[in-house]
Amino acid sequence: MSIFKPCIKNVETALRGIRRFFNETPLEKNTILSKHHGASVFVKHEDRSVVRSYKYRGAYNKMASLERGSRVVTCSAGNHAQGVAYSSGLLGLQADIFMPTKTTTQKIDKVLGFGGSNVQVFLEGDTFDECNAIAQHYCVKKKLGFVHPFDDIKVIEGQATVGLEILGSESEIDYLVLPVGGGGLAAGVSSVFRQLSPHTKIIGVEPMGAASLTTALANKGPLKLDKIDTFVDGAAVKMVGNLNYPLCEVGLDKVLCVHEGHVCSKILQMYNESGFIIEPAGVLSLCALDLLADEIIGKKVVCVVSGGNSDVFRMPEILERSLIYEGRKQYFRVEFAQKAGALKDFILRVLGPGDDIIYFRYTKLINRETGPVVIGIETRDKMAGIGLAKRMVEGGLVFEKLTNIADI
Repeated sequence: MSIFKPCIKNVETALRGIRRFFNETPLEKNTILSKHHGASVFVKHEDRSVVRSYKYRGAYNKMASLERGSRVVTCSAGNHAQGVAYSSGLLGLQADIFMPTKTTTQKIDKVLGFGGSNVQVFLEGDTFDECNAIAQHYCVKKKLGFVHPFDDIKVIEGQATVGLEILGSESEIDYLVLPVGGGGLAAGVSSVFRQLSPHTKIIGVEPMGAASLTTALANKGPLKLDKIDTFVDGAAVKMVGNLNYPLCEVGLDKVLCVHEGHVCSKILQMYNESGFIIEPAGVLSLCALDLLADEIIGKKVVCVVSGGNSDVFRMPEILERSLIYEGRKQYFRVEFAQKAGALKDFILRVLGPGDDIIYFRYTKLINRETGPVVIGIETRDKMAGIGLAKRMVEGGLVFEKLTNIADI
């Protein structure tokens, strides 16, 4: 495994290059989060960059090292692709950009808008890893250079400039919280902090359904996951970068895994409380505040919000996942008696005041006394939801609680 340590001089050079075209992103104290957690919580708003994520940093730094007029290939779930597309115009490069077929239309349109005639977009594979394999094969076939979204020295040093900007604005930082996908941001920024602010405790955060770094740490090296949940698309990779892993291993004090439902609740909270529209990967660091609640009281904490490329068409799913996570919406597969009045009997025996049936699907079976019903119930709060299963047990009903949205 190749091991390197980002040189502060190289990161400073990268920042000077980036500053030619890109403004510094704001680091702001969030009064609502600070009050809620009894801490001084600062948010590094990478969601306010021109491409609404930090990915332009690594993309630009890598591409600036290439000969003008070059043609490159990259693969991305969306944000890195936008960074490559934007940089291609600035630097006079051509880019063939591969993105998973499930990439939102909003991200695809922005890539095409930023890159114009400098880019071509290819939609391949269901996940980043499938898409990346196709892009790598294409790269070899066409004999072109590859701009990796996270596992590249120049890219890591570009992402590390986030750390220099933070330390240029604030000092005596007790906690730094960084989202983790492939590990480029975490590797670069933690390396800068280890050299310039060694007392800061650094926390990495990744989605529970794509815990590639947690798995790698347990395995003592990168290990490809068999299956991942792609909901937090900006951080959903099957394997952390080979260059990034050793840096994260020594640079991060702790790595936390956040439930996808928690991510959804935090997106809604940040919109309702502060008016911020943040993508799923972008709120990972803010979710970590809830998991670190006892530790951070009275501390100065910096959270990196990595991106704000959120598609409004995803909001119904985000709301659904949030309500399920918070226990306010529950789905059950219940065996109903196949006779008149079965639903009425269920309502009288199980539903409490304020409970509402929001989904009902019944399959009538021949020559059976009972048949399966999938029923969704929304409650006022989590405590009201706890009683649903208890009353079904007391009523002698045969049921199964559904927690996977795909099963509903």
